[in-house]
Parts: sequence; structure tokens; C-alpha cells
Amino acid sequence: MTGAPFFLFLRCNMDYMSHAFSTAFKLLVMGNEETYSAIFVTLKVSSLSMFFTLLSGVPLGFVLGSKDFPGKRIIRTIVDTFLAIPTVVVGLMVYAFISRKGPLGSMGLLFSLKGIAIGQFILAMPIVISLTATAVESLEEKLTQTLMTLGARRKDLVAGIIWEARFAVISAAITAYGRVISEVGVSMMLGGNIKWHTRTITTAIALETGKGEFALGLALGIVLLAISFAVNIIASIMRRRSLL
Repeated sequence: MTGAPFFLFLRCNMDYMSHAFSTAFKLLVMGNEETYSAIFVTLKVSSLSMFFTLLSGVPLGFVLGSKDFPGKRIIRTIVDTFLAIPTVVVGLMVYAFISRKGPLGSMGLLFSLKGIAIGQFILAMPIVISLTATAVESLEEKLTQTLMTLGARRKDLVAGIIWEARFAVISAAITAYGRVISEVGVSMMLGGNIKWHTRTITTAIALETGKGEFALGLALGIVLLAISFAVNIIASIMRRRSLL
């Protein structure tokens, strides 16, 4: 493709992209209900899953990083392996349990926000446990020796380690949040992508783009990119502060 036809092709594509971006920003500025429904559902379900992840993952990470017990190395290997588990595999595993024929089928968790939250919880847990354990391991030996020379008691040692590891724990939480808010496999399989109910940003992008509604998908993509960018900036700041 050369000469005039090439420039005509290029101009058409630029016009298409310009129109798509313009429409996308209008959807965001004008408060399009469908767009903001997906955003609010995403924030709601990710916050729910992260609450329970931190509630259980931080203590487990602290124990894994500070205690010696039989099978610790195996458990740590399993946790680290689950860091890279595909989201569709998690979705498949949870689906088997909460589907109608599964052991938890009577609880009505399939195609609900609670079902998505369970899947995201499983995705986020290894991240929080592993990063918390790593932070505690790096601090415990030198910090314990310092505190013991100052006459600290056992509970003071625990409190001191937790305080010193606070930035690393926050960084672990932010990293896990970035993982769950951008996943699509769990939300699609366990939530069913039901409009106004379980449709998240990622599932809406996949659906609307496939339907040819590129502007709506682009609007949601801009929001997701902004959230991911903010999460990564905060995580980077927390990592730097934890090293000070």
C-alpha cells in the first residue's frame, strides 16, 4: 500500500481512533450508567476479596516467615507456585465447588459477587502470604537480636517485627490488589458477566469490544489503566520506603 491509498487508509484509522477516544471520554464525563456500573462492581468485589485476604494472609505470612516447623519448605514452595497460577484455573477450581452439582452448590454462590470474591481471594492469598513472609524473614534475625539486646520481651519482638515490616505488608496488599482488579478469567467464569450485577471492568471490555462497542471498552480500559497505574505507583513508593 503506497501513495494516496496509504495516506487515505491512515487518515481513516486516525479518524476512527480519534472518534473512539472522544466518545470514551464523553461516556466517563457524562456518567454513563453502564460504564460506571462495571466500575463500581469491580471496586466492590475487589475490596471485599482483599479485606478477607489481608485478614487471613498477613498473619499466615508472618507465621511462615518467623516460625520453623515441619513441612515449612514444602508449604513455601506451594505458596510460591500459586503466585503464577492462571486465573482461569482458579475459576475452574472454584466453579467445581460452587456450581449446582458441587459441594457448595446450595449456597447460591455461582454468578454472584461473593463467588467472584472467593476466586479473587484465592488469587491474592499467595501474593500476600509470600511477600509478607519474605519481608518478615529479612527483618526477623537482625531485628530480633537488636531488640533482645535492649531487653525486649516476646510480645515486644512480635510488635517490633510487624511495625518494621509494615511498608512491605502494604506493598504486598497493593500488589495483590493489582492482580485481582485486572483479572478476567475468575470474573467471567464465576460471575457470568451479568449486566448491572456481576459485570466487571475486564469482562465488560471483553464483551463490548467483541460486540464492536469499542468506545465503551476503551472508556473502561482508560479507567482500568488509571487504577493500575495508581496501584503500581503506590506499590513502588511502599517498596522504597520499606528499604529505608
